[in-house]
Amino acid sequence: MGRNPRTRVRGPSFNRLIPNIMTMLGLCAGLSGMRFALEHQFEPAAVALLIAACIDGLDGRIARLLKGATRFGAEFDSLSDFVCFGVAPSFVLLMWSLEHAGRYSFVPCILFTVCMALRLARFNASLDDDDKPEYSYSFFTGVPAPAGAGLVLFPVFLGLEADRLHAEGLAAFARLPLVSAVCLIVTGLLLVSTLPVWSFKNFKVPARYVLPLMLGTGLYAALLVADPWGALAGAGLLYIAILPFSRRSYHRLKLAAEEMSETVEEEPA
Repeated sequence: MGRNPRTRVRGPSFNRLIPNIMTMLGLCAGLSGMRFALEHQFEPAAVALLIAACIDGLDGRIARLLKGATRFGAEFDSLSDFVCFGVAPSFVLLMWSLEHAGRYSFVPCILFTVCMALRLARFNASLDDDDKPEYSYSFFTGVPAPAGAGLVLFPVFLGLEADRLHAEGLAAFARLPLVSAVCLIVTGLLLVSTLPVWSFKNFKVPARYVLPLMLGTGLYAALLVADPWGALAGAGLLYIAILPFSRRSYHRLKLAAEEMSETVEEEPA
């Protein structure tokens, strides 16, 4: 008697499912952050959103590495980003200081979430644009979603660091409704702005800066373990500080590309 033929399983391979599983875990982390904020447990809420940001930075790269990038995965990742970086941070700040700040306190939260939705929609639409100049691929248009979520959570990071240091004045400042409202509004405007921001994906580091960069990264990692909230608050201030340099770098590359194009056009056939 011969063997029974094996039934062929139809469906995607497990490699294609791994990025989507990671995206789902990131979404669950963002929703968990909202749940912790509802219970006024802000340290676990901030940790949950940081986990969501780390997963967001990995799932796309893993999808390309495993050759499992799909249209479904891209759309799922975008929806997860909206929840984790558009809805959850504004909800955390609402519970942090804006809950009892008056009937207009919800307006900055709405503004930030709407700006995040517009920023993600613009990013998805730009993926089909093949006419962009080559130098623009090293820049985002506006602050990216994970960085925007980190910037808007600055009052939470500052307040948690002040609580650790028992600095009552700084903790009271971090919980002022005006501070949270300003962070929501300014970050929302940065999200939808046309400000060119380094993406660091195609960023080339000069050889003489490789060793200092590695040492600085190791130092920051140690600081992040020893004093996470202070390190995260400092990283937000540093990110704001480099935005003017990013804009200057973009315009420098743009001028160089335009001059090269004019030189090519002026050359005789």
